[in-house]
Parts: sequence; C-alpha cells; structure tokens
Amino acid sequence: MIDETDGAGETPDASDPSTAADMSAAEAAETPAGDVIDSPDSDVTASEASEASEAAEAAEAPEAAETPKPGVLTAIAAFARTHRLPLMIAGGVVAFGLIGAGAVAAGIASKGGGAASAALATTTPTPTPTVDPARPVPAAIAAASRLRTCSVADRADDGRLANFQAQVMNASTGEVLYDRGGTTASRTASVMKVLTSAAALSVLGPDHRTPTTVVKGSEPGSVVLVGGGDATLSRTSSGTETVYPGAAHLDDLAAQVEAAWDADPANPPLTKLILDASYFGGDEWEPSWNLKERDDGYMSNIAALMVDGDRDEPGSNTSWRSDDPVGRAGDAFADELGGIEVIERGVAPAEAQQLGQVQSPTVAQLVDKALVVSDNTAAEMLARLVAIETGSGNTFGAINAGVLEGLAAYGIDTTGITIVDGSGLSDNNAVPPSYLTRLFVKINAREGNLGVLMDGLPVSGERGSLSYDDRFAGDNSVADGAVSAKTGWIDTGYTLSGVVRAEDGSTLTFAIYALGDVTDEAKQAIDTLTTGFYLCGDNLSNQ
Repeated sequence: MIDETDGAGETPDASDPSTAADMSAAEAAETPAGDVIDSPDSDVTASEASEASEAAEAAEAPEAAETPKPGVLTAIAAFARTHRLPLMIAGGVVAFGLIGAGAVAAGIASKGGGAASAALATTTPTPTPTVDPARPVPAAIAAASRLRTCSVADRADDGRLANFQAQVMNASTGEVLYDRGGTTASRTASVMKVLTSAAALSVLGPDHRTPTTVVKGSEPGSVVLVGGGDATLSRTSSGTETVYPGAAHLDDLAAQVEAAWDADPANPPLTKLILDASYFGGDEWEPSWNLKERDDGYMSNIAALMVDGDRDEPGSNTSWRSDDPVGRAGDAFADELGGIEVIERGVAPAEAQQLGQVQSPTVAQLVDKALVVSDNTAAEMLARLVAIETGSGNTFGAINAGVLEGLAAYGIDTTGITIVDGSGLSDNNAVPPSYLTRLFVKINAREGNLGVLMDGLPVSGERGSLSYDDRFAGDNSVADGAVSAKTGWIDTGYTLSGVVRAEDGSTLTFAIYALGDVTDEAKQAIDTLTTGFYLCGDNLSNQ
C-alpha cells in the first residue's frame, strides 16, 4: 500500500478494525498487491481505483446497486477523505467544461444559423408571460390636482343656509372645485325652470308657437273657442303691452271670426259659445302646491284655455288668480263677439270649419319670461307642451317623462331626477346640484338652442330677479354683472344656480340649495357665498 494524505494532511486510521477489514477484502478481490494507477495529480493504487469504479457502476445500474457489496460504501468514503483535493479539482474541471459548452451553444444560437440554432430554438422555447387573473392590477396613478387655497368656509358656515347643498365646477376643465352634498337629489324651487326651458328648446325649438283657434260649432249660431295651451292670450286691446311680450289678443281673434261668419249669408246670428279646453287633461292644480301661491298671485290653475295667465291685472307679474281660468277666458271672448247668450264647455267637432286663429309668443320668448321674472304659469305651459309633443301625455303626471326625454338630448345622466311640475313649486321635485353644474356648462357653451336660455337668465345687479334691491347688495355688489343665474324660492327652500365669470377670468358653474327652515335672509347668505366663488375663481378650495 502507498502512504497518502488528503488535502488537510490527515492520515487514514489503519488501526480501525472495520476500515482495515473493508480495505483488505477489496484489495484481495479486485487488485493484485503492488499495482498502481498513473495520474498526473496523484498516485492511486489499483485497489482504490477499483473501489471507485464499483461505485460508478452502481450509479449507472441501479438494479445491480440495490444491495451494495459489504465495505464498498465505506471504501468510497475513505477514498473521498483521502483524495479530497484531487476530487475538487476534477469537479471544477467538469463544471468549467459544462459552462464552456453552454457558452458555445449560446454563441451558436445567437448567430441564428445552422442546425444547432434550430435545435436550440426547438428544444428551449421562450416562455410566454402570463398574468394571474386573481392578482390585482394597479390602477393608473391619477395626476396630482392643483393645491387651491381660497376658502369660502366662513361664508358657507352661515346658519341662514339651513340644510346646505352646493357644487361648483370649472366650466372649461370640468373639474369639480367645491362640493357639499352635490350628488343628492333635492327640491329645486324655481331653478326647475332651467330644466323645463332646456327641454322645451330641445323638443319644441325656439321658434315654436301654439295656437288658439275658433271653429264653427255643430249647432246653428254656435262657435267653439279651442284652447291650444297658450296662457299668454290677452283680453286687453291689441297694441297693449301685457306681462307677456308678443302675446296675441282676443279682439284680433274675434274680428277674424266675425269676418268669416259674415262672409256666409246662410249663417244665423252668433248666440252660443262653446269652450274647448281638452288639450290639457287631469287636474288644473297640482296637489302638492300650496293654494296660497294662487291667492298671492304667483300661480294660476293650469288649463289649455286662459287669458293673461288668469291675472286680475294683465300688466302686473304678481296678481290674484281665479279658480276658473277657462270661464274667465270665455267671458272675455263673448264680450268681444257680442250677442252671445249661452256659454258652455264642450269639444270642437271633427273637421270643423276654422273661422280664426292667433298664435302665442315663441318658445324663446316664453323661456325668457319663465326665467327672468320666474313666471310660474309660463313654465307650466312649456312643460305641458313638451309632454304632449313627446307623446308622454297631457297631464301633470306626464311632465316627468316628457321633460326627461327633452333633456336626454344634452347627454347628461338624469338618473335620480324627479320632475313633478315645470315651475318648481312642488316640494316633491328632486334634482342634484351636480346635474345643474353640468347642464350649465352646456348652457354657457350655448350648445344647440341653449344660447336662448343663457340670454334669458337674471344677471346680478342688472337684470330680472337678481337686480332687485335685496340681491347682491352691499359687499356683494362687487359681483354685479358677473353672475347669470336662476333664482328659486318656496316655503321650504331658497336656491340659485347658473354661471359665474370669476374675478380671475375663469368661468364657474354652480348650484346652491338652502333647504328646510329658512327665512328670506337665506337669499343674502346665498349671494354672499356666490360672491365668494366669484372672488376665488379657479383657486376655490374644497376645504
């Protein structure tokens, strides 16, 4: 045996009986005494090489190695201990060879030529990345919004605003600058007239007029006065200016009828007048309205036939109204015709001969009237005509569907909106401020026919209901001429919504609701807050 040491300089313990026995058995069975194997790194005896060979064969043929020969594993372990350094060197050589071969293969593949490249491409396909559908995908990071520093917190913290809701939007960017309950649908008071007017301009158009007609009755000596929904028809003499610019007059209509009647010598004298108001159906008074609105002169019963909005005083915006507008119109027309002995309600015969007709002011003129002085009767006239034109019906109950259909043309979501009337008198109306801020963006841009609506709005300190002595007074007069908006007032709330041309040059759309237990002073609180919007402009903070 040759005396060898491992890389650490340790000598195998030949005195260990088991080791000695294993080594003697291996030497006797496999290697003649004294044989050696030449190696450039070390001298290894033939018996030791034989033991290593047996181990390799066992690895290649597991079936034969299931039961190792006694002492083989021990011999291998001893061999590994005594030849640690050579084995490490040999392992390094093998690993280096494998790395080199991989590099060569990679080089061949990168050149893209030959069978080797094709083989590599075939055997090692590039994996396709997959996304686990269960893993959340990060949302795009929103752009940082501008830090705005102009606060209206002190103005908004005014008890006169009661249950306060508001929203302000930059009309150019669409960014909501200020919001307090802006998406909650609530009663609007007369701001509802903005929706009614927008629907009328969409469905009817600004030049539309509605007629009042007289036809020949089925009985001898009778005529039928057929109302077409024109609340502005006046009993005053032609040429007289009433609260409704462009209104038709009964004396003109009566003159046409008399001329047509007298043109046929076979006609007997006119003695009977029939009143046909069937163009509108259902109740004349919306059940949720307070009757004091009629007694105080702010609203009439709604009928397809009336004169002067059923006012006692045709030239006064606020004037007592009756409970029978149709009868009042019939009496006034009978006076113009003369000789009428009987007046009764009825319906015009089909295909009856027309004896005369007059036309209402245009929708554009009616919109102006409904907005600038908040004329309730004109607004209800528009709402009912819209409902009829859309095919929704001719009653109060048809207004919701009709007006919403008219508003659909503007492409703003109307979900959650409830429209009970055209004027806004009902507490049951419900519109969120956010709808108004978006609609006013389109109104300010004069989309479609909405320029008519923009031109009809009251203006702070200059026009209509925002020019009264109690609006935008004192410190708030700094915003005179800068606010175009619709006012609103009912017993349970004050509102204002429209457009502000702010001090910094930006254009804002806004809506303010002060609802609940409010007093007349809510108007001043609303004006003060609106002035704050004007002063802040695009620097308005939501704090």
